[in-house]
Formats: sequence, structure tokens, C-alpha cells
Amino acid sequence: MTKKQLEESVAYLKNKGFDQPEIGIVLGTGLGQLVHEIENPIEAHYNHIPFFPLATVEFHTGKLIYGTIEGKKVVVMQGRFHLYEGYDFLDVTYPIRVMHQLGIQKLFISNAAGAINLQFKKGDIMLIEDHINLQGGSPLAFRNVAEFGDRFADMSAPYDQEMCDKLVAIAKRERISMKQGVYVSVVGPQLETKAEYRMLNILGADAVGMSTVPEVIVANHLRLPIVAVSVLTDECDPDHLEPVNIQEIIEIAGKTEPKMIRLFKELIKEI
Repeated sequence: MTKKQLEESVAYLKNKGFDQPEIGIVLGTGLGQLVHEIENPIEAHYNHIPFFPLATVEFHTGKLIYGTIEGKKVVVMQGRFHLYEGYDFLDVTYPIRVMHQLGIQKLFISNAAGAINLQFKKGDIMLIEDHINLQGGSPLAFRNVAEFGDRFADMSAPYDQEMCDKLVAIAKRERISMKQGVYVSVVGPQLETKAEYRMLNILGADAVGMSTVPEVIVANHLRLPIVAVSVLTDECDPDHLEPVNIQEIIEIAGKTEPKMIRLFKELIKEI
């Protein structure tokens, strides 16, 4: 990755009309409906943006959408990139760097995840308070990283406390039950064994997924405030583990999504 590549990606989007967005939003698996809330949308398909990776997962549509939500300019990633698709850490996080160069000042992230904490149920929303990186690498481990920011990025508080507190208050006001916990990121795409779920529980994880952490690391590298939520789509109970049904996971994400949209829209209004 070079600064010149980033500049070309950003120049293409600015020419399309992506003008100084304030908020970047990453939408997770089965969580694409927020795009219908965007007013005056301008779309850019990933395969048209210079140096952008291509989306390969069938339920990720693969486009950046610019417009306004609640009077604020936003740029929304409909479809993200994962290590399990064969991308590397630089690919997975490239869009975060592009959105930052476009001008975003805050980043909202969503994902679909499995509930490790057995007090949490499928259909719940969890605010991510902290995370564990089990993806075996870092998006900052490349030779010329110092050109883009400090090599040794601080991760003592990866999620913005002010936005987290606001989201908790909004959930209370809107009567949306929202859990809070630790998200662990694994490579995938296979799901976990019973022994692995037990291990993740011992490590202190409340939910498990295959995304988000690399994006959060890069956003911290860029000093970009982040708020992130997981929509819990399955329960990872090692003593009563059933074969995974991806279609059911997508359906549960779709049913829970309206609550997440309400939370994000209210937060956009308030910041």
C-alpha cells in the first residue's frame, strides 16, 4: 500500500461526489438495510474504485454509498472484506484508510457474531467494550507503516467512551435491550469446535466473529473514534451445540437489524 494508491482511490470518489463525509459506517453480514435510510445516495461499486479489493461473499453487495442520514454526511460500506476470503490485513482495512482520507471524523462498525456468554441470546445486540485479536496478525505489520502513523498504536481504549456512553443512553431511552461485552475475532471461515468455544469463554470473550478487529486497529492508528456493535445471531453453547445454519444466521441478523438502525440513527443525530 502506498500513499499514491490511497490518493487515487480518494480522487475517484471525490469526482463521484463524495464530499467531506463526517461519519463512516461499516455494515456486517446480513446488516445491509441501513442503506435505505440514506438520502440522496451516490454509489461507487468496489470493483470500480482504484486499488479497492473486490467483495467475494455472496451476501455482501460490495459498494460504498455516500449521502446523508439525520442531516449528517455519511459514507457507508455495504459489504466488508474478510481474511477468510483470501484477503490480507492491508486489503481488509484499506476502505477504513480511504474513508479517513475522505474526511470522516467518527467510525461506526457493525457485525454479526455468535454469543459465547450464555447469558446473551440470539437476537440480542451487544455493544463492544473491548476485543481480543486471535487472527494471527496485524494490519500495522508492514514495512512503511510509519508513513501512515505511529508504528506502535496505543490500544488501551480502542472504543470511544463518549460514543459508547451515548449509545447506552439511547438504548435505554428507546427501550432496546443492549448487552455490553468483549468481542473476539478469529480467522474462520469454519465455525468453532466445542473445545474452541470453551477456550474463548475462558479467555473472557462474550461474542465471537471473523471481522471488525483489524478495522478497529487501523482506526486507532488513524486516531479515529469508533463505536461498534455486534448483532448476536447464534448461541455458542458447547454443551448443546447444533450444526450451524448460515441461512438462519442471516435471518436473525435481518430481524434484529431495525433495532441497530434505530440506535445508529439516534447516535448520528446526537454527535
